[in-house]
Amino acid sequence: MTTLTEPSTVTTRRSSRLMWAILGLVLLADALDVIDATVTNIAAPTIAGELHGGESLIKWLGPAYMLAMGVLLVVGGRLGDKFGQRRIFLIGMGGFTLASAAAGFSPDQVLLIAARIAQGAFGALLIPQGMAIMTKAFDRDMLAKAFGLFGPVLGLSSVGGPVLAGFLISADLFGLSWRPIFLINIILGVIGLVIAVKLLPRDDDADRSTVVDGWASGLLGVTMLGLLYGLIEGSTNGWGVIPVVSIVVGVLFFAAFAYRQRTAAHPLITPSLMKNRGFTSGLLVCLVAVAAGTGLLFVLSLFLQEGLHVGPRDTSLGLVPLTLGLVAAGFAAMGGLVAKLGRGLVFIGLTVDLVGCGWVLALVAYSGTNVSLWALAPAFFVIGVGIGLSFATIPVVALGDAKPDEAGSASGSFSSIQQLASAIGSAAVTSIFFQAGTSGLDHAIKSLSSSFWRSRPSASRSSP
Repeated sequence: MTTLTEPSTVTTRRSSRLMWAILGLVLLADALDVIDATVTNIAAPTIAGELHGGESLIKWLGPAYMLAMGVLLVVGGRLGDKFGQRRIFLIGMGGFTLASAAAGFSPDQVLLIAARIAQGAFGALLIPQGMAIMTKAFDRDMLAKAFGLFGPVLGLSSVGGPVLAGFLISADLFGLSWRPIFLINIILGVIGLVIAVKLLPRDDDADRSTVVDGWASGLLGVTMLGLLYGLIEGSTNGWGVIPVVSIVVGVLFFAAFAYRQRTAAHPLITPSLMKNRGFTSGLLVCLVAVAAGTGLLFVLSLFLQEGLHVGPRDTSLGLVPLTLGLVAAGFAAMGGLVAKLGRGLVFIGLTVDLVGCGWVLALVAYSGTNVSLWALAPAFFVIGVGIGLSFATIPVVALGDAKPDEAGSASGSFSSIQQLASAIGSAAVTSIFFQAGTSGLDHAIKSLSSSFWRSRPSASRSSP
């Protein structure tokens, strides 16, 4: 006798498979973003050498991408609400793929920086759509599982980018040196486009009446351009009139943006989000943790290459313990620690990270540039655990209480803070590194570690 499967059971299974497939697509898009934000951490010295750049090129390779991404993410989220998440997702993925090809084939540093800006701009269209798509397609239990996976996957991607870059550069595929770190996105982007066309739901419910505040968007863009340009220019060429004025202009335009946000009939950021304590506190904690973590990862890779004279491949291997610590902590957090400890787990992660930084400081203070990768491995593992605990928890704290109609604005705002924090962290920390490096790179890493030692506890205490 043949037993027929209930139609509802078949539908549930298909729906479950579809949700997991959509989650995989969203994670692929976010992983591409994080990898491309960090892939130049190890590749920067090689790129600067072959294209005859200097410290300016090294410092702009990462921030140029993150600046364009961070400035436009909020706008990207609102465009998804207006024209449909599926449509904007496809445009973002396609444009990101083409920009990656342009970066990979760039003959000089000017075109490379322009391509990095284009990558960030199209990424800003791509990334915010994932949250809104999942909010509409997933039930509450599935959404909670999805949030739990973001931390480990994105944390792994943040370290995997430099590791991948190191191996690709060392392999020198077809004599292309650093170029495959961007060209590989062509393959991944095409795969993502094919999957998105087949799986993502249609945009029949898009609200074309949604208003995207152009004035607020412009004010926010000038704000971040002023702040980041001033910080990077000052750290590269000295704190003269231009960088100081640039930062002042950024602060003034931020005040104008805040005023516009309060008085506009259709604010760029949904007003109800600012009354959500979990969301606002999550943004503040994200700003501290991501800026510190990203800056630290960047400068550690620079120190291994420029201070210890380790090649790209061995630098990647040297960061493997950090990767293992990050992944282990991320899955431990997803396994129940977030539910038990909530936002407290972020502060535990920051404390563990602080211990790892202190350990590195002690090793460098004792051995200087003679310290070995084996000696650094346990300290790097501890740093990875701290970053993993923080990164796995922040999305749950910040976005867990967002309503479905707030998803686009919440995702864009949160992702914007992540990108801007990464840019600020990279620029600020490398400024300390290069300025202290005039007295020797062992002194630079000591100064950097001391700065983390002083700043982390105060940042933790000030966070909600």
